[in-house]
Amino acid sequence: MKNATGVMGGFYTVSEWIMQFSLVNLQWFLFNLPITLLLLNLLYVERVADAVVLLVPILLLLPFIFFPATAAVFAKAREWVRKEEIEGATRSFWSYYKENYKKSMIGGIVFTILWAVLIGDIYYFSAANTVMMNIMFVLAFLLFVFTIHFLSVLVHYDMQWKAVFKQAFLLTLGSPVLFIATVVSVGLILYISTYVFPLIIPFFTCSLVAFLAFSAFYRLHLKLTSTTEG
Repeated sequence: MKNATGVMGGFYTVSEWIMQFSLVNLQWFLFNLPITLLLLNLLYVERVADAVVLLVPILLLLPFIFFPATAAVFAKAREWVRKEEIEGATRSFWSYYKENYKKSMIGGIVFTILWAVLIGDIYYFSAANTVMMNIMFVLAFLLFVFTIHFLSVLVHYDMQWKAVFKQAFLLTLGSPVLFIATVVSVGLILYISTYVFPLIIPFFTCSLVAFLAFSAFYRLHLKLTSTTEG
């Protein structure tokens, strides 16, 4: 079937991609099920005290579950983007999860703290200072792209976690084209998943985000590599 051409070949290729994306995304979703359940409960709370009770375990779980699982999806996206289809070259989600766990967990702790502080500042300034709140939103965009780039750099380069942070930070500030491409592509997927068709979240959202984000990152990587070699 892999050698099929024409309509059947195209149908097989599309089906294979859908299967790969959905399988990896489902594994990611199952790993993050405790966080998902807590977030769903958070939607129905009416008191600030109840929200805090739910937010604390969510924040504690993010570095140890969400970031390692998301890094594993980015590692699979790296395979897809680089077309590593040679027999024995592809690896399982679980394999990548274990391999990148320590660095993604450390990064997750740092980013969870940064996001918690930033969201707290946005909440505080929302009623106190419009100018500062706008500044906080700009910082949120920067931190969002920084987080995405961290995951791409983490799975592509064999670096210590401090070097991963440095490289991701330089990419965030040093490449406006990559910044815009990441915000537009990832933002569009998240918007559709949140407001248009939430049912795709368990099946495609994280896989699509990782694929588009790593694709943009890898194009820049190839460009920089060719320039250096030239």
